[in-house]
Amino acid sequence: MKKNNLKKLVSNLPKHPNVLGRHRFFNSAVLIPLVKIKGEYHLIFQKRAANIRQGGDICFPGGGFEEGVDDTFKDTALRETQEELGIERKDIKVLGQLDTYVAPIGTVIESFVARVKKKAFKNMKIDPSEVEKVVTIPISFFKEHEPEEYTLSHEIQPYKMNEDGEIEILFPVEELGLPDTYKKPWGNKRHKIWVYKYEGEVIWGITSVLIRDVIEKY
Repeated sequence: MKKNNLKKLVSNLPKHPNVLGRHRFFNSAVLIPLVKIKGEYHLIFQKRAANIRQGGDICFPGGGFEEGVDDTFKDTALRETQEELGIERKDIKVLGQLDTYVAPIGTVIESFVARVKKKAFKNMKIDPSEVEKVVTIPISFFKEHEPEEYTLSHEIQPYKMNEDGEIEILFPVEELGLPDTYKKPWGNKRHKIWVYKYEGEVIWGITSVLIRDVIEKY
């Protein structure tokens, strides 16, 4: 390697390492809002409207980072909270940020813990096209109740079956001269899923991962 090339490499190394290949993922941000009710902090959740993607799921307010609209992921979290729950930025105090979470489904989530003014919480107006209702759960519930735990598996599929029942090759193992073992699904990686149940509602997936991280720090 030429000396000039080495200097170029060093100058291009990130000063603050990020997620490699971030541009290939769906980048999103959520707000983890806290509000004090009767002297105790509660987490604020929303139940997604039935007619949208992942309808009926319990989650935190949030959504995808929008180029040209959001300068930072914190902007994304605050914007989505205002759009979905009607809570304005001036009524939200961001306390800090959790570690970046890269979900197995190919989503990168930046999460911001925040405190919401009680008056703003009482006066919030949800967007019914996105949110069915708001659910608040005291922190003490999560401290006192362990979630149910399940294990899912992920496999890398080098082919798929089309609608006509024919095999469609996604990764040409034979043409590339790779070992035959890659002609079959591989990986079979397992990851844990945690499920909380509260007053008839089920909370799971990415949301439960974020809850556990917050509770461990609380």
